[in-house]
Amino acid sequence: QLRKPVVEKMRRDRINSSIEQLKLLLEKEFQRHQPNSKLEKADILEMTVSYLKQQSQLQMKTAGSFHKSSQFDFREGYSRCLQEAFYFLSLHKVRTETQTKLLSHFQKSQAAAPEVSFCPGNASALKQVSPKDSSPLWRPW
Repeated sequence: QLRKPVVEKMRRDRINSSIEQLKLLLEKEFQRHQPNSKLEKADILEMTVSYLKQQSQLQMKTAGSFHKSSQFDFREGYSRCLQEAFYFLSLHKVRTETQTKLLSHFQKSQAAAPEVSFCPGNASALKQVSPKDSSPLWRPW
């Protein structure tokens, strides 16, 4: 029974120490909201919770916009790659079987992902592919 008051005092000291650390860590934030005022322990805890909620919301907004931005960058890059490949293939007058299959593959990619803006310079070349050429693309490696 003699240990109980000692243990309780140690617990209160830990709580007070942690509250004081919070006060020091968020001192600028507290000054912004309540300058020149003596803060009670409850005020420190409430303002800390409020600050952490605010930071969490900001972090979620930032993460969401980063995800949207990276998706947009991917789509834009993919579209640019398709345009460059189509342009390169359109420079050659002779249509090889591989070239025809590749163009067919691009056409399927565009149909499967309508959000990717694919604007080839000569769309008629894509339509020349017959259904029998829709087998998987042969690769020499």
